[in-house]
Amino acid sequence: MKDVLVIMGSSSDMPVMQECIDMLDKFGLTSIVEVASAHRNPEKVMGLVEDAHKKYKVIIAAAGKAAHLPGVVAGHCIVPVIGVPMKTSDLGGVDSLYSIVQMPKGVPVASVAINGAANSAILAAQIIGVSEAAVKERLLAHKEEMKNS
Repeated sequence: MKDVLVIMGSSSDMPVMQECIDMLDKFGLTSIVEVASAHRNPEKVMGLVEDAHKKYKVIIAAAGKAAHLPGVVAGHCIVPVIGVPMKTSDLGGVDSLYSIVQMPKGVPVASVAINGAANSAILAAQIIGVSEAAVKERLLAHKEEMKNS
């Protein structure tokens, strides 16, 4: 079982999502990174999240504009989903943010700030750290680093 599935709707999201990947590495979390659009390749998305509870502890899904990817993923699994709204040229990412946070009752998606990729990894580590002491210790060390910087 991998710790985190990082999925983004477009390869153009990779420069922002690299911060997430780097932060997951810092916390020693294993991850799989995939590009799959809820609109352009829904079959791939479904394949990635099928039996997700057997494969991942947390899913981080990044999307821009209509930003359906995090919600579609959350609608098809019971694994915690963290949405990363991507900054867009049309509305600066507010469109992405609203699409992610306005989920219907029963389909929760946690959200971070627009382009908040690093925070998505920290939140994933916090979720996993509840039950894994080594991750919790890395989080405490990270907080101490931030305090001292």
